[in-house]
Amino acid sequence: MGIETLRIAASGAAILSALWPGLALAEDGVEFFNGKTVNYIVATAPGGVYDTNGRLVAQYMQKYLPGSTFVVQNMPGAGHLLGTNYIYASEPDGLTFGTFNTGLLYGQLSGDQNIKFDLTKMSWIGKVASDPRIILVTKESGIESYEQLKALKEPIKFATAGKGSASMIEATMFVKALKLPIQVVSGYNGNEDQLAMMRGEVQGVIGSRSEFQQFVDEGKGRFIAQVGGTETDVPQLASMVDDATAKQVVGLIESQSGISRLSAGPAGIPEDRLKALRDAYKAATTDPEFVEKARALGLPVDPAVGDEVGTRVEKALDQAPEVINVLKEALSEG
Repeated sequence: MGIETLRIAASGAAILSALWPGLALAEDGVEFFNGKTVNYIVATAPGGVYDTNGRLVAQYMQKYLPGSTFVVQNMPGAGHLLGTNYIYASEPDGLTFGTFNTGLLYGQLSGDQNIKFDLTKMSWIGKVASDPRIILVTKESGIESYEQLKALKEPIKFATAGKGSASMIEATMFVKALKLPIQVVSGYNGNEDQLAMMRGEVQGVIGSRSEFQQFVDEGKGRFIAQVGGTETDVPQLASMVDDATAKQVVGLIESQSGISRLSAGPAGIPEDRLKALRDAYKAATTDPEFVEKARALGLPVDPAVGDEVGTRVEKALDQAPEVINVLKEALSEG
């Protein structure tokens, strides 16, 4: 190869680098994960939808980051708070990230002093699903409608996870704003709430529809109200409340239903590594095999990636002062 040929080749390489810097950046990011161990944190106990979903995501992200090894680590406690604090405090090298409950949005809105993170600053990788909230009661409760629940003279017990979880916060808000006769009982993580309902310890739960669809399909309970989603087989809670405060609470809860099964890392993950993670996440959650497995497990699939998720989170956190006051007042009764 002559000197002039070398000059042309070098010039061509320089032009390509100038035109497609993102290409080299992405390749560098992907190469970083070759031979590395990635810690995927699931901020709840083994079992249940969050754990199942998280393990599926980790399995298929590993597939699209050649040479990487994903290790799923369950870190339950305080309604996903411990695991999320851990993720946020981790080294922002792209090797630690994970999934947690959207109820933490409520905690940040209300100024929970135990929160050591800022959701608006996290490195957002993606979200798998949109998943409406439901009010579920057991078959043994004898309750067949929301109106019947509201008319009860004595409260019934609803299972929730720990403080900071969506189930506990939403149940508490419903008790306060909708004046539902519910006694909130915490400490049921993973699928423990379903076991508690089967044992008769509690008579209901507030949670994500996908998490309890099989429970209902098996005839063990029924959905009596839904918040968000496009399904028409269950009445929308918003259509059954008239009080202004109640409508605000329902609207706040509905804002969370479109950003279910999140994955995020600490603030400051280098751009090339974050892009590699986002690309792997997109490839994983649109992989036909992933979609087929998810649906077989009863997991909804409606993925979004990167800044789109971050924008939705920021919007959910941008609430009017009066709505935040409603949330704080409800939580003070919990």
